[in-house]
Amino acid sequence: METDSPHDDARRALGAGIADPFFAEALFDALPDVVFFVKDEQARYVVVNQTLVQRCGQRHKSALIGRTPAEVFAHPFGQTYMAQDMAVLAGDSDIEDQLELHLYPNRDPGWCLTRKTALRDAHGRIVGLTGVSRDLAMADKKNPAYRKVAAAVTLIHEQYGQPLHLPDLARTANMSVAQIERYFLRIFHLTPRQMIIQTRVDAASRMLAGDASVAEIAQACGYGDHSAFTRQFKATTGLTPSQYRQLSTGRP
Repeated sequence: METDSPHDDARRALGAGIADPFFAEALFDALPDVVFFVKDEQARYVVVNQTLVQRCGQRHKSALIGRTPAEVFAHPFGQTYMAQDMAVLAGDSDIEDQLELHLYPNRDPGWCLTRKTALRDAHGRIVGLTGVSRDLAMADKKNPAYRKVAAAVTLIHEQYGQPLHLPDLARTANMSVAQIERYFLRIFHLTPRQMIIQTRVDAASRMLAGDASVAEIAQACGYGDHSAFTRQFKATTGLTPSQYRQLSTGRP
C-alpha cells in the first residue's frame, strides 16, 4: 500500500491554508501575451485575466463573468470554443498545445497555443475547467542551432505547397529527426508539423482574400484533398475556409 510522500502532505497543507483558490488571477493579469480563465460545469467564465477581457474587446471583467464562450465570442468562434469546453467537461480529453489562429476585435489574426484541462473535486468528479492560451513567442535567435534550423524553416516557407516530411527537414538542417524536433520546440515553441500547419493556414488565409476557389487554395497549400484542407483549416481557426472568407472580407 502506497503512502503519501512529505511532498503530498505539504501540498495538501498549503492548499488547505490558502484563503483564495484563485490567487493566480492577479499574476496572470500581469502577462499581456497569455489568456487565462477558469470556467464552471456549464462552461461559464468564473475567473478571467485582463488579457482575455481586452482580446474580447471589453473593458471590464464583469462583461465576461457568468457568460459562456458562445455568448462572448462572435459566431462561429464562440460555438467552436464551447464545443471544446464541453468535450473537456465530459471527460473526453484535455486539450494540449492546440495551435489556433484567432481573429481579434480589429480582425487582425494572431497565433497561439491553447491548453484546457478539467478541474476535479476531492472525489474525482469534474467540476469545471481551466486553461491558458499563449501567444506564440518570437524565435530565440540566440540559440546556437538557430541558423541550422532556420534552413528547414526556409524550406517550409518556400515549399509549403509541396509534401513536406520530417526526414527532409532534418536533412536540410543537417540534423537527426530527434534533434530537429527538439530544437524547433526550443527556438520556435512549435513542432515542425505545427509550423507546417501554421505556414499553410497563413497562406490560405491570405489567398481567401482573393478570388481563387477553396479547391484551388487547398491545392496551392499542399492539400490534395479538399476535405482534408477544410478539416485542418477549421481545426486551426474554428471556421471553414468559406466562413473565414466571409468574416474577413464580408463577401461569400
